[in-house]
Amino acid sequence: MGVRTDEPDLRFAVGASLDAGPTADGGTQPDQVLRVAAKHWHSGQLLVAFDGITDRTAAGELTGRWLSVDSSQLPPTADPDEFRDHELIGLAVRTSAGEAVGVVTDVLHHGQDLLVVQRAPGQEHLVPFVKAIVPEVDVAAGVLVIDPPAGLLDPKNHGPA
Repeated sequence: MGVRTDEPDLRFAVGASLDAGPTADGGTQPDQVLRVAAKHWHSGQLLVAFDGITDRTAAGELTGRWLSVDSSQLPPTADPDEFRDHELIGLAVRTSAGEAVGVVTDVLHHGQDLLVVQRAPGQEHLVPFVKAIVPEVDVAAGVLVIDPPAGLLDPKNHGPA
């Protein structure tokens, strides 16, 4: 599996901590925190050494594990149109006309980023996180403004909470 980050040199900087979760197939290894000891690029692949992982057997036990970082521990981005998940979760959502919609409860990263917006208990909507639909995000004010296309917020178009 390849590297899935826009900033691999920052994420895998020497001294950085990464959470090693379960394998993609749902393996049963316990979660652990890994600290980057060294890294280098070789033939387009990022090779990383971790503190305490000193032989092939120990390294092999990490095969298939998802490595992640707690985004709340990362420095702020320089791009005013880039947001970390923890900044979006909890924002109040309203339409550009001022109608209260709900609250962002999660951010999904699939083919495109999707905001999970809870309107009422048991009623969630997936809102594509694109500028045309989400023209304004004001983290400081705790508000995210959407301009939903017709039908996006219809009751029949919500998923289970």
